[in-house]
Amino acid sequence: MATDGLHENETLASLKSEAESLKGKLEEERAKLHDVELHQVAERVEALGQFVMKTRRTLKGHGNKVLCMDWCKDKRRIVSSSQDGKVIVWDSFTTNKEHAVTMPCTWVMACAYAPSGCAIACGGLDNKCSVYPLTFDKNENMAAKKKSVAMHTNYLSACSFTNSDMQILTASGDGTCALWDVESGQLLQSFHGHGADVLCLDLAPSETGNTFVSGGCDKKAIVWDMRSGQCVQAFETHESDINSVRYYPSGDAFASGSDDATCRLYDLRADREVAIYSKESIIFGASSVDFSLSGRLLFAGYNDYTINVWDVLKGSRVSILFGHENRVSTLRVSPDGTAFCSGSWDHTLRVWA
Repeated sequence: MATDGLHENETLASLKSEAESLKGKLEEERAKLHDVELHQVAERVEALGQFVMKTRRTLKGHGNKVLCMDWCKDKRRIVSSSQDGKVIVWDSFTTNKEHAVTMPCTWVMACAYAPSGCAIACGGLDNKCSVYPLTFDKNENMAAKKKSVAMHTNYLSACSFTNSDMQILTASGDGTCALWDVESGQLLQSFHGHGADVLCLDLAPSETGNTFVSGGCDKKAIVWDMRSGQCVQAFETHESDINSVRYYPSGDAFASGSDDATCRLYDLRADREVAIYSKESIIFGASSVDFSLSGRLLFAGYNDYTINVWDVLKGSRVSILFGHENRVSTLRVSPDGTAFCSGSWDHTLRVWA
């Protein structure tokens, strides 16, 4: 062993200082590639005109804080989960509730729609991720068909189906992410690298996408290779928990929202942070972020009950949306990009367009 013959405390101290100096060298190398700022490049780009977004639908039915939501690929249905232990499937056009499941635990922090639209996944303080098939039979007992897929040793913070209904990716308060086989409930791959609770994840958008990004309480955003389980890239510029991560539509970058009241954009090819979206007047954390379909706008929900709309290229705020009466906890742009839905601690969801 390399450490033979060294005193224990000496070893740790020397290794720590070596690690720090290597980190410094890496930062220097990264800085050499840093030739120009994004907003400088974007100066030639035309500014965005005035645009008006309003609440078009309000979905009421949860008895407590809405914690998570996801769109169905049919661009119409929405699944949402809440602190009251309920998971509801909505028709966002008519605001009707199509399905409702009561989970065995409160604080259902994660929910996701399967790509086929035939199932939903959810979980939270039960440390599990459960999959429920959806059918049109109004009398069927959904709970009877529940399938427990993932088991973590702490709460489930996020879940997402991969490109098929057959695999599901989960993030947990136990500091890991994991990939599971839905049918057998078998663990296919686990991802270790965060030093604290993992709070969010997002899959790379491409069909062949074998990477995903996760963010957590250790202020780190990590890009993972799904096949090897290895960390491919890591970014550590936030000053507090990362609550939300979302890939840019092209898959070449991702945005993050944090308790440090900023959203940031990381370019994967340049391997660095390229933009910070913040204002002096914004002092509350960002809980959720998502891009418009073109990638020009970044929608961000905040704990001060507002939604800010950022111009991704210029780094300026182009709009601020009011309506929720408590903190915005979740936000997703619909698959066709014509609207977005936000969920809040005020027990409601709103569809904006």
